[in-house]
Amino acid sequence: MVKDNQKLTVQTVNFLHGEGPVVYASLPSGPWAGQRHHLICGLWDHLLAVKNPFWLSRPYVNRDAFPIQVVQGSLGRPQLLLGEHQGPAISFCESSQNVWAALCGDACDIGIDVAESHEFQGKYPFYRVFHPLELRHALKLVGEDLKKAAALLWSVKEAVAKALGCAFHLVDPQQIVVYPSTSGVAGETTGRSAKESGAYDFPVGLSGKAVKRFPMAAGRSLRVHSVSHGKMWLSIALLNRQSQ
Repeated sequence: MVKDNQKLTVQTVNFLHGEGPVVYASLPSGPWAGQRHHLICGLWDHLLAVKNPFWLSRPYVNRDAFPIQVVQGSLGRPQLLLGEHQGPAISFCESSQNVWAALCGDACDIGIDVAESHEFQGKYPFYRVFHPLELRHALKLVGEDLKKAAALLWSVKEAVAKALGCAFHLVDPQQIVVYPSTSGVAGETTGRSAKESGAYDFPVGLSGKAVKRFPMAAGRSLRVHSVSHGKMWLSIALLNRQSQ
């Protein structure tokens, strides 16, 4: 089991349109059981500690009366249950060094993903996965480093697929269109530019068959926050569940 003294450093993302927030954290990869459960419990406790208004008003904040469990929904999507009640949207991913989890502070759906530059070596089919315009924009953001640009875009597209609840079972990577980043993220108070902070906010849309399969996400209603961790990109996608 993961030891109780393995404390989490919880990060918060506040999206531009007041949705969320999303809290996330990670644990080092290792031969432990229960990592995901430990992460989710820590994130849920954090939401309650900061008096998140959306979930604090619910009657099932008592962990003993409404125990936390994670089950699999359709297409393997993880779902958080508080007793028998549906809890916040959750998402997981793994890197070579960490297990990551994200939890939503409101009723939106979310997806989290990480991608590392070394995953895009050699003859990777860049132009079968990424549109030329989105690849050119990503290259400008990362100093023309093709592998790092690919890691950024892939983490965005994978996070969106998870937020939709289908991974890449029902949507092709090129049907997820990443538009040029906006000037930053809500709640950023450092005074640094997005490029200096290594964080970007992307509007994302769907195209082709994905529009018919997921009409609630048509246009540019999806938002993705991406942040650089060295040669790794972490992206969190947010989809307003109310629009469904």
